[in-house]
Amino acid sequence: MKTEQNLGHTLTMMSCPKLKIPHVFGVLFLVVLLGSTGVKVAESRVTRGNDQHEYPAINCRKHIAYLTDFGAVGDGKTSNTKAFESAIRNLSQYANDGGALLVVPPGKWLTGSFNLTSHFTLFLQNNAVILGSQDESDWPSLPVLPSYGKGRDAPDGRFSSLIFGTNLTDVVITGFNGTIDGQGSYWWDKFHTDKLNLTRPYLIEIMFSNQIQISNLTLINSPSWFVHPIYSSDIIIQGLNIVAPIDSPNTDGINPDSCTNVRIEDCQVISGDDCVAIKSGWDDYGIKFGMPSQQIVIRRLKCISPDSAMIALGSEMSGGIKDIRVEDLTAINTQSAVRIKTAVGRGAYVKDIFVRGLKLHTMKYVFWMTGSYGSHPDPNFDPKALPNITGINYSNVNAENVTYSARLDGISNDPFTDICISDVTIHTVGKKLQWNCTDIQGVTSNVVPKPCDLLPEKEEKFSCPFPDDKLPIESVELRTCSFRSVSYF
Repeated sequence: MKTEQNLGHTLTMMSCPKLKIPHVFGVLFLVVLLGSTGVKVAESRVTRGNDQHEYPAINCRKHIAYLTDFGAVGDGKTSNTKAFESAIRNLSQYANDGGALLVVPPGKWLTGSFNLTSHFTLFLQNNAVILGSQDESDWPSLPVLPSYGKGRDAPDGRFSSLIFGTNLTDVVITGFNGTIDGQGSYWWDKFHTDKLNLTRPYLIEIMFSNQIQISNLTLINSPSWFVHPIYSSDIIIQGLNIVAPIDSPNTDGINPDSCTNVRIEDCQVISGDDCVAIKSGWDDYGIKFGMPSQQIVIRRLKCISPDSAMIALGSEMSGGIKDIRVEDLTAINTQSAVRIKTAVGRGAYVKDIFVRGLKLHTMKYVFWMTGSYGSHPDPNFDPKALPNITGINYSNVNAENVTYSARLDGISNDPFTDICISDVTIHTVGKKLQWNCTDIQGVTSNVVPKPCDLLPEKEEKFSCPFPDDKLPIESVELRTCSFRSVSYF
């Protein structure tokens, strides 16, 4: 029997929980390897040095390849853009045959932007680092997002994200805490010196897709936003460690944008902007596109962002934001906790927002709502497009070392209504006027220090509501997948 020779690394078997691979010598099995020239099948009767690696995923894969099968070099200097493209192009043929997994081994893998495929897992092993290229020619240009109408940094077009995908189903980006490094300083300098012709790339962006998982990775130094699912549904984001300098521009952590059925959990974010920002389009473009962000749960998040929010709703919210559930969050040295940002011209709504269980330390504001955020894609926005901000609920909040308890500014002739705040203890430092409120309406219970007159405290104690039902995404259980490294002789 012939054995495949000169493989350059150990062969690998892929399995799901129901697939049993015998732990004995002399068993005949097939290993499918995908190289740059196509599929190779290797047979062997004798194995040794079995290493099985397990990981959680929405779906397991039948086929597997290593990035090095496609000529990649992990020296941090050699461009591997073509290797990523070749690997994913070859693996895409298995979308209807159990899907495929691409393993990025330990090393530093420099690359420009590349596109993912359906029924696919990108897996970064421990000590694997994907490095974003600082050569702009490695980043294709894309048209502006239809719900935004203009770019954020420049009006015409934008750079493709480092890891990008559109119109996909069943995509997993995960690993054993491998790293994706956007090497963002190049882009931050161009932003600060106003030398950008297109909007900066994001680190990861998935568009018009469903069944997405992004988990168990370290993400650092994105050129702009880190994780941006947009026009997508059924998304799980968990176990991410996101880090950027606290003065880096627009390095939001996780930004679900016009997305439905999203679960964000067990992540840590240190950034120069909002740790999480829920969005849904910008002024008339977002109103016309009409795709809300909804059914989103965020839990067990830790955030440090001295100049921004732990969670922001908006300011681009012109497709609407509703049914957002936030619980068990911690913020340290962060400007505000859960902030609502909007303006005249945005239209749509932010409603049915439920927040409970916040632990906060060293904050400028605990509660912050802004009705005059002010940035617009066009100067001639519709002044009659007023946002409806209603049904905002906070409970069980404990905050230490706070400058201001709240700044709540609605819109004249368009007040923010049905605000509920209960069971809140805020320990403040230095400022006498703790609650600054205009154009709002609501109630409070068991809140210290005493809220403003526009939020009267009811005589009978109560707790603000939080839904008892589960969102569909909360019932999704990850499978235990595995792949086995096998040394041949």
